[in-house]
Amino acid sequence: MHSAILWQREGDRIRCHLCPNACLIHAGGRGICGARGEFEGELQALTYGLVSSMAVDPIEKKPLFHYRPGTQVLSLGSVGCSMRCGHCQNWEISRSESDVGVRYITPEDVVEAASRAHTPGIAFTYNEPIIWLEYVLDVGRLARERGLYIAMVTNGYVTGEGLDAFSEVVDVWRVDIKGFTDATYRRLCRVPHPEAVREQAVRAKHTFGMHVECVTNVVPTVNDSDDELRDVARWISKELGPATPWHVTRFMPYLEFADLPPTPVATLARAEEIGREEGLHFVYLGNVATEGGEDTRCPSCGQVAVARRGFAVVDEKFTAEGHCRQCGGDLGIVTGAKAGTPSS
Repeated sequence: MHSAILWQREGDRIRCHLCPNACLIHAGGRGICGARGEFEGELQALTYGLVSSMAVDPIEKKPLFHYRPGTQVLSLGSVGCSMRCGHCQNWEISRSESDVGVRYITPEDVVEAASRAHTPGIAFTYNEPIIWLEYVLDVGRLARERGLYIAMVTNGYVTGEGLDAFSEVVDVWRVDIKGFTDATYRRLCRVPHPEAVREQAVRAKHTFGMHVECVTNVVPTVNDSDDELRDVARWISKELGPATPWHVTRFMPYLEFADLPPTPVATLARAEEIGREEGLHFVYLGNVATEGGEDTRCPSCGQVAVARRGFAVVDEKFTAEGHCRQCGGDLGIVTGAKAGTPSS
C-alpha cells in the first residue's frame, strides 16, 4: 500500500476526489475502482507499483497516430477500473481486485526499463491508469529527469483536481469518447454522467497543452446512430480543434455484449464521412483492415504523409516540424518535442 492523495474524511468514511464516482468508502472498504481503499483512517493506493503487464509496443497500438509516429513506447498497466464497460477486452485485469498475477516494480525500474529499451516515452495503459495516480506521478517525475514523455491511455473519467495533479507529468491524453449521451454511457459502462470526460479532455488540451487524440469504439445499436456519431465529431472539432485525430474502431462481440454483431465496415465508413462533414481533418478506422483507413493524409494537398499497415509505419512524408513534405501543410504531428513541452 501507498498513501493516496485527493481525499477527505466525512464522518467515519472517506470521500475520494480522484474521479467523478466520488466514492464514499467505509473502514476497510474499497472504491468502485478496487484500487483505492481505507486503511487505518487514511485512503491508500492499494495497487501502487503492482504491474499486471509491461511491454514495448508501437505507439500506433495505443492508438496514437500523431505523436512520434513509427516509434516504440514502454507500456504498462495494473488492475482495476473506474468504469464497468460491458465490452471490455481486458476485463481480467480491469475487474480484478486481486494481486494474483501482478508483480511489484519500482518507479526507478520502470524508467530504467524504458531507457534500456531506447523508447522515448512511457504509456500507462491496459487497465485504467487514472486510478494509478500516485504511481504515475512518481514514475513521471523520474521520467522527466530523463527527458521521457508520459502518455495516458484513458477513459478520461477524472475530476478537475485529478487532472490538475496529472498535469505535472503527463504529455499525452489519449481519451475514449464512448458516446455523447448519458444513456449511452450508462448502457456501455455504467457511468451516469460523462460530462467530466469531455470537460477534462478540453482542459488537458487547452489548459495544460497535452497532445490529445480521441477514440470511439462504435457498438451496433448502442452508439452507432448518425446523430450520436455526429455529436461526438462536432464536439471534437469545435472543442478540441479540427486537427484532433478521431479513431473510430470496430467493436467485436464480448462479455455482456456478446449477442451483438461486429461493427459493419460500412458503419465505420459512415462515421469517417460524418467526421469529415463536421470538419475533422484526421479520422482513422481501427480494428479493421481497410485500404488507407489508417493513413494520414495532408488536409491541404491530399498527399499520404504517413502510410500504415497494421501498427507499422511503412512510409512517411513529413518534416521534422510535423508538416507535409509536399506542400508544407501542418499535419498536427509531434515528432520529437521535449517531454513537458506543450504541443499544439
